[in-house]
Amino acid sequence: MTSPDDDPEHGDAAPQRGAMTRRRALLLGGGGVLGVAAAGAGGFSVGRAEARDEHPSAGAVPFHGPHQAGIATPAQDRLVFGAFDLTTDDAVALHDLLREWTAAAALMTQGQPTGTVAGHPEVPPSDTGEAEGLAASQLTITFGLGRGVFVRDGQDRMGLQSRMPAGLEPLGHLPGDNLDPERSDGDLCVQACANDPQVAFHAIRNLARIARPTAVLRWTQLGFGRTSTTSRDQSTPRNLMGFKDGTRNIKAEDTAAMERFVWVGNDEPQRWLHGGSFLVARRIRMLIESWDRDRLGDQEAVFGRTKVSGAPLTGKDEFDVPDLRARLRDGTPAIGPDAHIRLAAPETNAGQALLRRGYSYTDGIDARTGLLDAGLFFLAFQRDPHRQFAAIQRRLGTSDALNEYIQHTGSGLFAVPPGVRAGGFVGQGLFGR
Repeated sequence: MTSPDDDPEHGDAAPQRGAMTRRRALLLGGGGVLGVAAAGAGGFSVGRAEARDEHPSAGAVPFHGPHQAGIATPAQDRLVFGAFDLTTDDAVALHDLLREWTAAAALMTQGQPTGTVAGHPEVPPSDTGEAEGLAASQLTITFGLGRGVFVRDGQDRMGLQSRMPAGLEPLGHLPGDNLDPERSDGDLCVQACANDPQVAFHAIRNLARIARPTAVLRWTQLGFGRTSTTSRDQSTPRNLMGFKDGTRNIKAEDTAAMERFVWVGNDEPQRWLHGGSFLVARRIRMLIESWDRDRLGDQEAVFGRTKVSGAPLTGKDEFDVPDLRARLRDGTPAIGPDAHIRLAAPETNAGQALLRRGYSYTDGIDARTGLLDAGLFFLAFQRDPHRQFAAIQRRLGTSDALNEYIQHTGSGLFAVPPGVRAGGFVGQGLFGR
């Protein structure tokens, strides 16, 4: 992994904008994102209440660093995810948007607004105001770039095709896919995680406001209740099926595993992505009503774990390593050949693993069926989405007993640039010469 000093992500080379748009002029004139960033972190919001960090969960997560926050960061309780479509083929406009987004994210993650909430009466406020007085709530904002930034309809969209990493090649149709195009893909993505849902919503709302007219929201997903443990200090949560989820997930403290499975290394030809990652986002609907009618013994056989303790069927403690060779007295496998934990295990997938960071979701009632539209918004970070996620999902989609109770209804694949130092911006290395 390269250091910040020799990584083009932190370089100064970038195209210069020839003219300032009316929108950006208003932002600067009204104390907007760029003006605020230049002014520093304090003294810019009229009537801004001091954010009160009375509990550790209300504190601020550092924005700058070698990796973007929101990956190795201990998973927060709430999520708002947004995928955007670019409305321009101008690389300079994308450059400017990423710079503005970075400045805004650096402020919001520290509990500060993106600009003035109360300013000139004839100018729209440069912050929407609903997070005024709220603490940072460990907000993290993580940005990703989709294939559409580089290629559209087989054409070099912005002159950046030569810088597209191979990992952004389409995943292709995977077993079990029933994808809704309106809930899939996107040129850009933003993952906002926080312990306060209004803080996370505020982040996506203001980034969408800043993006106009360069980019517009394509789809969003709200999540509640993390479904994975990303730190050894966290207890294992439960998914909407009532089972503990993410017991064997990679932990941020395991730096060797993070280097091996999560962070893009020096073997990636695109240097601008070194220290970054790839994000796969999947909306997985759970057929809740069918699951709730299934008997407990079958539910446990589907997962390969006991429901209450979370222990594998071959152990007594949640963190016991599943014994995939164990057999019952009648000779059948103790953990069935179609059990979820068997098919998802590194031992079954050539040692491959993912950093999972998903959330439960509910989107009300499916008007067509009258059934709950709820499930898992699966988020996974990895070094190679084809060798990791896609390979594992082909096995799961073909043989997993859980398939009777789930449907994959949305999908997105994004390259996540490395972090930035103060004064830089996310994705800066992409524009280097």
